[in-house]
Amino acid sequence: QARYGEGITIEGELSSDEDVVVRGNVRGKLTAKEGVVVEASATVEADVTGGTMTIAGSITGNVQSSDRVDLQAGAKLVGNVKAARITIADGAQFKGSVDMDV
Repeated sequence: QARYGEGITIEGELSSDEDVVVRGNVRGKLTAKEGVVVEASATVEADVTGGTMTIAGSITGNVQSSDRVDLQAGAKLVGNVKAARITIADGAQFKGSVDMDV
């Protein structure tokens, strides 16, 4: 499992064959073959592609999941979502469109 810690800023194109847990800042592009977790401390300014996504932090960019996207309370997503399923918890912020034709 790839982990990008709090206080770290990564810029560029990131790819992983495993789950990715983001605690810091990522700018650019993030692609994971497995799941993506954006923790509450994280800020992502990138297009994100992967499996199941759990978002508690902030994402500015388009999100594409092969399974589902879960926006937790306190999450902020500005961008378009393409996924088979999406859940938006009370207290989450979302601005964009949803395409569930996967």
